[in-house]
Amino acid sequence: MLLVLPPSETKRTGGALPPLRLDALSYPSLEPVRAELVASVVELAADQDAAMRALKLGPRSAAEVEHDRLLASSPTMPALDRYTGVLYDALDAPSLDDEARAYAGRHVVVHSALFGLVGALDPIPAYRLSHDSRVPGHRLKQLWREPLAAVLAAHDGLVVDLRSEGYVELGPAPPGSVFVRVVAVDGDGRKRALNHFNKRAKGEFTRALLTARPEALDDVDALIAWARSAGFELSLSAGATADGTNPAVRELELLAA
Repeated sequence: MLLVLPPSETKRTGGALPPLRLDALSYPSLEPVRAELVASVVELAADQDAAMRALKLGPRSAAEVEHDRLLASSPTMPALDRYTGVLYDALDAPSLDDEARAYAGRHVVVHSALFGLVGALDPIPAYRLSHDSRVPGHRLKQLWREPLAAVLAAHDGLVVDLRSEGYVELGPAPPGSVFVRVVAVDGDGRKRALNHFNKRAKGEFTRALLTARPEALDDVDALIAWARSAGFELSLSAGATADGTNPAVRELELLAA
């Protein structure tokens, strides 16, 4: 199983590991795109005003440009520790034990707009770039879509996609994978998608996986059964099938607590 997480716009600063080395990241086939995009983002960051417009930053976030200007020289930390925000606060990666972190290294990737897919323990610097940022001379969807789709399609096993639709557009998961949507049930029994609490539920679900470290989640039925045993209500959306007869990406609904 491969769990694909979204990134977060907010990140921890600093780090105790050496500066960025693209050849130290997972999925070396993505290195040419990473190198091209990193160079362009560093160049963009030399012009504060242009960078703020491209990154859609307000005056209070002006310091974010400095992270991009220093991409090549700033310290790094594991990707799972770098990101903050609602999902990552619920995941609370720094508090995980060594076994859980090792499991994350084998089964979890984060989809970065700057680096593409990175392993949970890959060392990355603080940066600012989102799926809808505008980098002069580049279209992120055009740069990433085919390379990322190829990497995901090459995975031998179940792909569980927890990303937002904006990041899915940058690199769609292959047929046979599952897309997890967080829902709540209202007073009339109708399901509705969530926004803020969507992120928290995904963080809690991921932490439970890393803590339990199940090793036999090789199909949708096994994932649903494990989720039930761990106290999560996870089910296929209406019309979806878990027997492989539907070649499209299937959708799972995770009921928020």
